[in-house]
Amino acid sequence: MNFLAHAYLSGEDSQVMTGNFIGDFVKGKKYETYPKLMQKGILLHRGIDEYTDGHPVVGQSKDRLRAKYRHYSGVIVDVVYDHLLAANWHKYHDKSLGEFTQQLYFEIDSMKNELPDRFQNIFRYMKRDNWLYQYSKIEGIEQALNGMSMRTKFDSKMDEAIHDIKANYVPFLLEFQEFMPDVIAFSKQWQEEYE
Repeated sequence: MNFLAHAYLSGEDSQVMTGNFIGDFVKGKKYETYPKLMQKGILLHRGIDEYTDGHPVVGQSKDRLRAKYRHYSGVIVDVVYDHLLAANWHKYHDKSLGEFTQQLYFEIDSMKNELPDRFQNIFRYMKRDNWLYQYSKIEGIEQALNGMSMRTKFDSKMDEAIHDIKANYVPFLLEFQEFMPDVIAFSKQWQEEYE
């Protein structure tokens, strides 16, 4: 799952949401330096990633791309699923996508002194260009994939992925719709069991 899905799966607490949102930028035991609720969010992020990586439906989505994109297939599927969440947001949340993303940016901004420098650099552009809202459009994920392609050390071919996404849009959508109830249930149960 990518940024939008991690935020969505966090529930209502802004510190948990922020921790979940920055999870990829906090390595190893560094999470222990954050406030307790942010720690919970960082660990939730890791749990969601592990659950997602092992889910057979997500595996089907990755397999469709694996021959061409190899280990980048997972990154592409994360972006596709964020797009499908954004494009179908009204089915998953009472707030509009625009309202949710603006509130999220505000809450993360209010905690920026707590956030890793590397994340802050990305977040500045994310907020300015409203990435999370732009994910609802095919052009938005095309731009995201092009940006990631330029930042990878190797030839990821992610800049070509939009063609394969468009060609396989319906299967990706069906897999996403099958997967979402499972990851929502997982996230709720994980938070209930967290001590």
